[in-house]
Amino acid sequence: MYVQAAAAVCEEKKGIDTRILELDPIDSGLSDFFLVTSASNDRQAIAIADEIEDRLKKSFGLFPNSVEGRRLGQWILLDYVDFVVHVFLSDRRAFYDIERLRKSARPLTPAEFDAELRSALTARTVAARSKAAAAKPKARPAPRQKKPASKTTAKAKTSPRQKKAAKKKAVKAAAGKSKTRLAAKKMTSRKTSAKKSTAKKSPARKPAAKKKTR
Repeated sequence: MYVQAAAAVCEEKKGIDTRILELDPIDSGLSDFFLVTSASNDRQAIAIADEIEDRLKKSFGLFPNSVEGRRLGQWILLDYVDFVVHVFLSDRRAFYDIERLRKSARPLTPAEFDAELRSALTARTVAARSKAAAAKPKARPAPRQKKPASKTTAKAKTSPRQKKAAKKKAVKAAAGKSKTRLAAKKMTSRKTSAKKSTAKKSPARKPAAKKKTR
């Protein structure tokens, strides 16, 4: 973010061939980036350096750890620890050739640096979202309600032994009903025969004699 703001100042102040060097962590020391730009004269170089310092102070409250070469304006160095700004005169830049001294560094234009930074940020956000989604407990599905067993399924579930027992019970029940019917018939037949026998034994009553009239 800070490097981008400083590079934007270089573009606004017409800096020449602005480059961001991504330093190798092995030989970079404390800094991660070098911002290198050129000016056609010392006044332009001082104006670029002053505007970078003022912009970072006002926007981010960031101050340089050290400033070198401002009086001469041939090579101005602003050390912000994490990155270092180099503002050269064109001939001084060609003479010192700082890009050649940092062979392991990867030079990027400000536009390329912005594109890589955006892609890195999107990759981080996607990874963070995927981790958060994986950490969330999965919702358990609602337990299925058991459907009442239909008659066909109940019949299908009965074992052959149960079927035999049911048949035996049905046969016994039918036999018991037939026995009760036979007993009822016998009782009724006995009652009718007893009535007939009593009717035969009792003598018939003679009709009463008529009284003689005088």
